[in-house]
Amino acid sequence: MIHASGLTKVFRHQRVLDCLELRVAAGERVALVGANGAGKTTLIRCLLGEYAHEGAVTIDGRAPRTHRQEVLRRVGFVPQLPPPLHMPVGGLLCFAAEVCGSDPARMEAVSCRLGLEPRSLWRRPFAKLSGGQKQKLLISVALGRSCDLLILDEPAANLDPQARRSFFDLLAERQESTTMLISSHRIDEVASLVTRVVELDQGRVVLDDRVDGGAGLGVVLRCRIELVRPVEAVAKALLAWGLISSNSGTLFEGTIAGPDRLRFLGAIARYSGALRSLELAEPGAGTESVGR
Repeated sequence: MIHASGLTKVFRHQRVLDCLELRVAAGERVALVGANGAGKTTLIRCLLGEYAHEGAVTIDGRAPRTHRQEVLRRVGFVPQLPPPLHMPVGGLLCFAAEVCGSDPARMEAVSCRLGLEPRSLWRRPFAKLSGGQKQKLLISVALGRSCDLLILDEPAANLDPQARRSFFDLLAERQESTTMLISSHRIDEVASLVTRVVELDQGRVVLDDRVDGGAGLGVVLRCRIELVRPVEAVAKALLAWGLISSNSGTLFEGTIAGPDRLRFLGAIARYSGALRSLELAEPGAGTESVGR
C-alpha cells in the first residue's frame, strides 16, 4: 500500500529524510519509532502530499502530491500537533464528515467513547479547547469515517489514561480491516496492535522488525542502573525513559519495552563513563549485565 523509494527531504540544507526506503503492505500495522528529529513526522507529511520532495512515494500506486484528493479520501489522519482551527466544534465535525462522505454521528460516537461529549462543546471554537479535548476530536474525525489507511502521529499525546485505553480499544476493533502507520514513543502501548516496528534515525530506516501477530512486542524488561556518582544529564535521560531514581540519584529502576532495548542502550551509550552497572532482564529470567 505504501511505497517510498529514495525519499529525500531537505530543509534549509538539513537533510531530514535521506534516500529513505520503505514498503508497507495492505493490512500491515506498523509502529514508526525514532528519536525527535529522526524524520517520522516529515515522512508522514510526505505521505499526505504536504511536502515536495526528491525520490518517490506512493499510496496504492498514486503519488500523494499529484493525486492528493484521491489519496486523502482513503486516509484517516491524526496529527502530532492540532491545527489552529477557529471554527466551532459542531462545524468542524459536520465539515469533516461531509468532506469524507461520513456521518457526523459516527464521529460523535467515537468522541463519546473517548470521554468527550461534543454536543456540550458544539458552539465552542476548536482553538479554545484544551489539548486533550482537541486530541479527542481529531481522533474522532479520523476514526469516525471509513478508510483503508490510518496514519497516526503520536495520537495518544494529551490523552488521559481512560481515554488512552478507549483509543487503543477503538484501534483494535479495526486491526483486521485497516492498514496502520502509528508514530509513537511508547512501543508498549501499541504492542498488541502492530505486526512490525520500523525505526528511523537521521532520515533512514535503521531497524525493521516483523513480528507475526505482535508476538514478542509485549515483552517488558526489568531495568536497574547504578551510577558512579549523581550526574544531572544522565538522570534526566533515564527519567525520560520512565525509570525511577533512588539512593541519592545514583540508582535508577523501572521497565523498558523489549523492542526498545537497542534504542534505550543506544541512548545511554554516550553516558557509559558514568555507569557503574546496567542490568536488563525479563521477569523470572536471567539478567543481562553491561558495565558491571
